[in-house]
Amino acid sequence: MSAADTSLANKVLAVNNDLPIRTDKPVHSGKVRSVYWLTEADSRRLIAEKGYDVAADAPLAIMVISDRISAFDCIWHGEGGLKGVPGKGAALNAVSNHWFKLFKDNGLADSHILDIPHPFVWIVQKARPVMVEAICRQYITGSMWRAYANGEREFCGIEIAEGLEKDQKLPDLLVTPSTKGILKGIPDVPEADDVNITRQAIENSFTAFGFQQQADISLYEKLLQEGFGVISSALAELDQIFVDTKFEFGYVTDAAGNDKLIYMDEVGTPDSSRIWDGAAYREGEIVENSKEGFRQFLLNHFPDPDILLNKERMAEREALARDNELPLAALMAVSETYVGIAEKITGQKLHLSDNPKAEIIDILRQQYGLID
Repeated sequence: MSAADTSLANKVLAVNNDLPIRTDKPVHSGKVRSVYWLTEADSRRLIAEKGYDVAADAPLAIMVISDRISAFDCIWHGEGGLKGVPGKGAALNAVSNHWFKLFKDNGLADSHILDIPHPFVWIVQKARPVMVEAICRQYITGSMWRAYANGEREFCGIEIAEGLEKDQKLPDLLVTPSTKGILKGIPDVPEADDVNITRQAIENSFTAFGFQQQADISLYEKLLQEGFGVISSALAELDQIFVDTKFEFGYVTDAAGNDKLIYMDEVGTPDSSRIWDGAAYREGEIVENSKEGFRQFLLNHFPDPDILLNKERMAEREALARDNELPLAALMAVSETYVGIAEKITGQKLHLSDNPKAEIIDILRQQYGLID
């Protein structure tokens, strides 16, 4: 491995669950982010010191993003010890931060983020999640197109017109909700993660899905549609097409004791959305400015793409991700896509650290008192 490769690998934050942040609970590490729940004493102290608009006893967490790249429910790595994509974590956070601020500026809703100490770090409040992932679709592509091409015409209880073509714009924004996690004992809802559900199923069992009242289903739909519209309009000004995205919601309590529905997780990012280049689309070409380009690379790179698409072959898929170093050029292409779209959206140069972990530790120690 060359010195240049070693330097590149060191700049990637691949392991993000080993920071010495003071906590009395296990660190929760997902595919991309790790969550450190603060002690009750530290949560109360920060709420008082920083003036966060949350209840005095609200649990807070440090959420640290990584540069790991996940696709088809697996983590992938590259040649030269590259365990992630340079710039990916900073790009995802920068894009989410931009859209969350735009939502607030447009009077939609707050997010779970209270503070941004570092480009890789959010301080978040604990939310009571709504157990629905909502996909909003403006174009027919991806898994929906594959199902449509196989003859399906009903999606989450909504009938879709005949005669649509691949990558065509839909007549209306389509909201296709699915379960977040495995929910048990709900009529007409299979006990499995990520299964499509109808609006009627949500209405019939709204408390089981985490809604506090039935009227909040309409509020959730309003926040979905208006949030999608805000991002879509902003991207259109950059000649980018907002194809589809995922939204997640939860409830929090503010300092005055009011419960409110907020956006959570990430929003409008290249990981959670498809974004197409407008000029290329008008010429009949799809140029992906999102993770979909990496997914397509994987489908073309391996001789049997069914392993990546067939959930029943998960063991083979995990072995594929574990045992194969991807070409450096493939991961750097993802880096260029993520950094490029983040800088286009935010209008600012992305800060890429030479040693993100050291920076994070220094800031959390000196400015937040969270590291002994």
